[in-house]
Amino acid sequence: MAKIIFGSYMVRYPLGGMLSGSLQWLVGWKALGHDVILVEKSRDPDSCFDPERGMMTDDCSCGLRVVRDLLARHGLGDRYCHVDAAGEYHGMSRRQIESAFAEADVFVDMGTHGAWLEEASHGPVRVLIDGEPGFTQMKWENRRLAGDALPDYDCYYTVGLNVGTRRSTAPTAGKSWRHVLHPVVTELFTPQPCPADAPFSTVMNWQSHAPLTFNGCLYGQKDVEFAKFTDLPSRVRVPMEIAVSGRHVPRANLTAQGWRLRRAHDITRTVDSFWEYIHQSRGEFGVCKNVFVETQSAWFSERSAAYLACGRPVVMQNTGISEHLPCGEGLFAVDGVDAAAAAIEDICLHYERHSRRARQIACEYLDTSRVIPRLLEEIGIGRSVVR
Repeated sequence: MAKIIFGSYMVRYPLGGMLSGSLQWLVGWKALGHDVILVEKSRDPDSCFDPERGMMTDDCSCGLRVVRDLLARHGLGDRYCHVDAAGEYHGMSRRQIESAFAEADVFVDMGTHGAWLEEASHGPVRVLIDGEPGFTQMKWENRRLAGDALPDYDCYYTVGLNVGTRRSTAPTAGKSWRHVLHPVVTELFTPQPCPADAPFSTVMNWQSHAPLTFNGCLYGQKDVEFAKFTDLPSRVRVPMEIAVSGRHVPRANLTAQGWRLRRAHDITRTVDSFWEYIHQSRGEFGVCKNVFVETQSAWFSERSAAYLACGRPVVMQNTGISEHLPCGEGLFAVDGVDAAAAAIEDICLHYERHSRRARQIACEYLDTSRVIPRLLEEIGIGRSVVR
């Protein structure tokens, strides 16, 4: 059994999609017999989103309540620590968490932006998992060229499976990048019959952060890529729906093109509502951030992993992922609107076959029982750790 401290982004943004992605790691480690603790810090002002009030705030009480209850459902109710903007410890005490770091085998940072590196500086293997492939490396390269220091970890992982290879144009910022897929606990998702009027859907942020300039090129968000697929509803015979958040969403234009629109924050109010939305969908159609597509980083999302685990086929914009996951049945990586329409049509004609294959891909390639042991073995933690 390994002692693992997992730094993530849950208390600060307690919406279903974000919570679901981190929960896969936590429950996955626990199911494999490892001792895992969640840690977070609110270092910046107004770094916590309160969905009940729809605002950013220093008050972490809403996120703490949501995360505490969610972890308790999965047998992890006392295995968390959040340090708020005033430096107060919630959950595990400062003394308890310092002791935990001293005894830990590995610290996995997947969203704390180095906030716990000081505590992790003595003892555990420090692992970064980058969830923004291409964007992170460009930002770091710009900092490196400016003479700024970069965060110091023992191992650097990214969910962009092409980063650091000739297949991607993303820089490396001088780091050696290893690769990992977002895992999914397939036991948490039970395939259900598809409702007769179910749409293809996705949950997305129109613009999650500002565009980034690197080497004279401007890299944008999903808003840039969605324009390539705007007329997709007119090319298929099933409803197309997006649960979208963010500024500058062209709602009138999208509705005129045939898209059904939902408020993403309503869909992701809780983990349960997020999972129910997936179950009520026929499958997922999703575009990817411009930076993922342009760099061919081979990014694949935790959201799509959940769709597959539910037996819901996925049609996604190709980021290079077709080189790493089987595509053409249950999962399609498409380069344009014609290919997307053709994939959706084939899924509708042979739905049961594509649904079964979607679930098989989740179980064979993305299940935590496959992804997590491989990562631990690569960093020298795993079977060698027996207590």
